[in-house]
Amino acid sequence: MIKVKNPILRGFNPDPSIVRVGDDYYIATSTFEWYPGVQIHHSRDLVNWNLVARPLCRDTQLNMMGSGYSMGVWAPCLTYSDGLFYLCYTNVKEPGTMHNYLVTSESIEGDWSDPVYLDSRGFDPSLFHDDDGRKWYVVMYLDMIAWNYLINLNFGIRDDEASRSFLAQYEKNNKDFPFFKGILLQEYDDKQNKLIGPVHRIFDKVLGVTEGPHLYKRNEYYYLVVAEGGTSYEHAITMARSRNIEGPYEVHPDNPVLTASGTDALIQKAGHGDVVECANGDVYLVHLGSRPIGKKKRCILGRETSLQKAKWDDDGWLRLATGDNTPQAEFEVADLPKTDKIVYPQRDDFDSETLNINFQWLRGDIFDAIASLTERPGFLRLKGKEAVYSKYVQALVARRQQSFVCSAETAMEFSPDEENQMAGLVVYYCNELFYYLYVGFDYSFGPYLSVMSKNLGGAELFTCERIQIFDERICLKAEINHEELRFFYSSDEGLSWKQVGDILDMSLLSDDVAGGFTGAFVGMACHDPATMCCHADFDCFVYSELE
Repeated sequence: MIKVKNPILRGFNPDPSIVRVGDDYYIATSTFEWYPGVQIHHSRDLVNWNLVARPLCRDTQLNMMGSGYSMGVWAPCLTYSDGLFYLCYTNVKEPGTMHNYLVTSESIEGDWSDPVYLDSRGFDPSLFHDDDGRKWYVVMYLDMIAWNYLINLNFGIRDDEASRSFLAQYEKNNKDFPFFKGILLQEYDDKQNKLIGPVHRIFDKVLGVTEGPHLYKRNEYYYLVVAEGGTSYEHAITMARSRNIEGPYEVHPDNPVLTASGTDALIQKAGHGDVVECANGDVYLVHLGSRPIGKKKRCILGRETSLQKAKWDDDGWLRLATGDNTPQAEFEVADLPKTDKIVYPQRDDFDSETLNINFQWLRGDIFDAIASLTERPGFLRLKGKEAVYSKYVQALVARRQQSFVCSAETAMEFSPDEENQMAGLVVYYCNELFYYLYVGFDYSFGPYLSVMSKNLGGAELFTCERIQIFDERICLKAEINHEELRFFYSSDEGLSWKQVGDILDMSLLSDDVAGGFTGAFVGMACHDPATMCCHADFDCFVYSELE
């Protein structure tokens, strides 16, 4: 036996979809506005997981330019049939505007196909491969107009009396089906690459806010697993089944199958899951969850992926192996073929002509426009683009924060000569919520070092006095200790460090504050909204986890 310690995918890895192919297991998770789209991890033992692919890497597959934070890729579904991987995903352009697509590949590493458009009825699309060769598409059904009003309110985009009045009247008139209107089923023809035949609404709700559908078949039943209760502390997984794929579906007698609501479990906000069965008959449930910290109970690592052991009981229903529905922080699993965990060096000196897979950038296939690993070998060159709060072309390359106690460090060479040109080290939740230790320029002051922060729609705040600097090369560091963030700089290659400004509130960079769905990143940035012609060269990036 070997021990699983949850979460199995730490830091911003939500909405997991799992598939087994032989002895190999793959999990796909949401990436929202980060690019390339969709993360796929691989394991053979269910304990050690390695990031192996981000399939949506071309403009024809994914373009999120202009999309707000926490839009983009929602809830991918990864399946496998007859030698082909299938990946469904949603591209949310803005509240109330979303499109569902399907791409395929013979190999998990790609090359993945150009997308087939499916529909725009809602989000969280999923594909089920029946044993008679037919394929079925399931998706949550959304009232787009009402949803647009709700999301605009939640994100602070539009908050007025007219919007609130509309929503109040809508909820009064639609008590049974507000916003999230259930789960739809339709057949998919893989020869014609399109949906065919009638549309069936097969499921309404148990708890409400019904999303994340997945279909399975076992013995004489079709089983439907859905996420419900919203994606915060009331989140849950519920289940239903039918002898006919088109329904009617009876609900699980002990719903919800999984939830942390009302408990003090380590893994909170548990829900949105998928089921996988091993070759030996063992059954597991993957699901998202978050780990709140501090008095404010904020989740700075975002929504992560955990694993639970399950079982099929004598009545034909799936339940957790523990007998209750609370997520476990750790448990033992049967020995499976061992997976060697890929351990990346803490320090990246940018000596390769390809970017380390742990890094991502924002919104589109723009890496060559914003960065280069070859123009100055041994450096990552970032080419100054739009401002740090832009929803379009930013020169920002970052990686997930995956530990509550960690540090990020870089050595940068930068020579700004105009105001608004800046480059440095960024601790980033989204374009509306970040901390930025940067080198800038003032016509009367010259080059300087300072800290900028932004908090949900407000103006940028400069949180410390400008520090005049005289050298083109400077080392920058961020130290994160749970809810505390400290910035430092060094002019002697890191032999000595000086703190910049006061201790900052790291807990602000969380879903709980933003109302979003991602997590904190640490990385490098260069911005030149004035001329878009300056650049900054980064000699290294060091990410260290201390807990």
